[in-house]
Amino acid sequence: MPKNRQMIWKKLGQYFLLILAGIAINLGLSKLVNALGLPMYLDSIGTILVSMVGGFVPGIVVGYATNLLKAVFDFNSIYYCAINVLIAVLAARLHQKRWFQRWGKTMLSVPLFALIGGGLGSLLTWVLYGFAIGDDFTGPLAQQIYDAGLKNGLLAQMSSSILYDLLDKLITVAAAVLIYKVLDRRFKDQFRYHSWMQNQLSREDYREAHKFKPKGVSLRTKIVLIETLAILVIAAVTTGISYSSFHEAMIRSQVEMANGVTRVLIGNMDGDRVDEYLTLGDDAPGYRESEAAMNQVRESSRAIKYVYVYQIREDGCHVVFDPDTPDTPGEDPGTVIPFDDAFKAQLPALLKGENIDFVISNETYGWLLSVYTPVKNSEGKTVCYACVDIDMTEIWEDECRFLARILSLFISFAVLILAGFLWYAEHGVIMPINSMANVTGSFAFNSEAERAEGAEQIHKLGIGTKDEIENLYEAIMKTTDDSVRYIAESQEKNDIINRMQENLIITMANLVESRDQSTGDHIKNTAEYTRIIMDELKKEGHYTDQLTDEYCADVFRSAPLHDIGKIHIPDAVLNKPGKLTDEEFALMKKHTIYGGDVIEKTRPASANISFLDVAKDLATYHHEWWNGRGYPEGLKGEEIPLSARIMAVADVFDALVSKRCYKPGFGFEKSMEIIREESGTHFDPLVAGAFLNAADEVRKVLEDREREHENEEEGKKP
Repeated sequence: MPKNRQMIWKKLGQYFLLILAGIAINLGLSKLVNALGLPMYLDSIGTILVSMVGGFVPGIVVGYATNLLKAVFDFNSIYYCAINVLIAVLAARLHQKRWFQRWGKTMLSVPLFALIGGGLGSLLTWVLYGFAIGDDFTGPLAQQIYDAGLKNGLLAQMSSSILYDLLDKLITVAAAVLIYKVLDRRFKDQFRYHSWMQNQLSREDYREAHKFKPKGVSLRTKIVLIETLAILVIAAVTTGISYSSFHEAMIRSQVEMANGVTRVLIGNMDGDRVDEYLTLGDDAPGYRESEAAMNQVRESSRAIKYVYVYQIREDGCHVVFDPDTPDTPGEDPGTVIPFDDAFKAQLPALLKGENIDFVISNETYGWLLSVYTPVKNSEGKTVCYACVDIDMTEIWEDECRFLARILSLFISFAVLILAGFLWYAEHGVIMPINSMANVTGSFAFNSEAERAEGAEQIHKLGIGTKDEIENLYEAIMKTTDDSVRYIAESQEKNDIINRMQENLIITMANLVESRDQSTGDHIKNTAEYTRIIMDELKKEGHYTDQLTDEYCADVFRSAPLHDIGKIHIPDAVLNKPGKLTDEEFALMKKHTIYGGDVIEKTRPASANISFLDVAKDLATYHHEWWNGRGYPEGLKGEEIPLSARIMAVADVFDALVSKRCYKPGFGFEKSMEIIREESGTHFDPLVAGAFLNAADEVRKVLEDREREHENEEEGKKP
């Protein structure tokens, strides 16, 4: 933590008291105007004032908390948290832009606040509680506007609310600005604390730290975008789940209600007289009484749009009862109504007189949820269906209101959370980073005094974010303190880098073999075979002037690099299971040239020139043939470097005995026979002879590898 820990706690206490004061002003004035019956709210003076004094975070907290506390007495107030939160954001922004320093711009802000309070507020009210004109003090004016010709309930109510809110926000803004101007400057300066995660900066240092501009998108913007995206994703998921659950609950409740209604319908009719109802209609005894009872049932709920009784036959729905509604006259008994498409899937069950699930349709009679319940006669046979249609528009409007409540709560909470993240991003990330950039950017190494002064400035920052930024700060301090010592150790580190480069080249060889769908055995085996060949050649007295200890070591070390050029060969060619085409083979042959180029490019970074010379010869020429028919240059005889002639035998033999994607592995004897057959054509006869003469050592290498694989497989067993 910064050195001024006590100062931070003191500032936190001051901000807490400021927030409490803002909440008290909002609630107190709101209670006062309600008690006096004044046509205004005055519940955001504290919000605007705190936003001006302490910034947008305290202002948002005041606006949010005000509505939460009002919800204790009127729960619906919680849905208007977003209005007060948006007022806090606007007030803080306008204060930053110095709008409240002049009365002209102060008056211009009044319509902006009125659009939020009156415009958005009335829109939210309209969505939450329906399309009727409100019954608060704005209602009479809204009714007058409606009667005057604006025949739209929403626009009439919104116009009335904005007009009243202009007066409310005029008084609110004027009161907040006057109080702010009256407050002592020293009191307001207490809330201009900007170094929460580090030692307090001077005004000059604070301005200097804010001069750093990014080359692209700022870190602040990235944090806001990421956080906003996260909030939107969470909101979408939670809202979707909530809406889905609410929708299912609404459907279930309406289906249960409809089932209850159908049971009432069944209780008001005689199943044994259905045929009589179909034939005689109104003239059938008891028909009119049953129809009147059905009308009473329909009128019992606004959601019920139609009640009727159908007999289901192959040719359609035969009307038994179909009472008139205010909007739609009913059909006469016996009338045949064709099946809607939505019911065709249920038709087999309906014809059998079975129960069916509810059906949602949007066809002849509108958007309906239909419930059909079998009506049985005294013998237990289904003779018709009692039917209830629920108006899905009513359900949809309830669901829209539910969504509006969720979104209203979410917006206010999301703004609060986003404001908190912005505050933390500014004081916990951006300011510490900019402070470090400002100090280190001016750091001078010209003299001991300048270095000491620069180090002192870095230590004075006192960054204490308790995260990776503090780690970075401590690393910068350590780097600064140790810079002279690091310079003295630079030569040693250069040596380490050179050794790392050599190891990296060997690692690249392993990677190439891995791409070639081989195992590490190929690298190990070919290196061992070159050692066996060179030892046997020296034993037999061949090429002794070239096979020095240093040369043999270089060949053995560079053997893994012989196929390094395959790194430039596409996988489709490198691992093709079948025979290569002429074009593919021509591309494959280029790996020798590529290999030489790769090794040559490492030369400036390494002092081991002899090692690189041997490695380059070996990688470039190991596919040359003794008779001159090889590649890439068609060298023959002793024109081919000895290292490449040795590698040619080792490489071909290991390829023969190994299983590859394009062939199975050959046996040891078969592979040795191929080496013998190609001696003098493909291979140097002396090199091939040395390899054949050392057959026992070659076989031992293969057996050792097989034993290693068996041990590895045994170790993998549980």
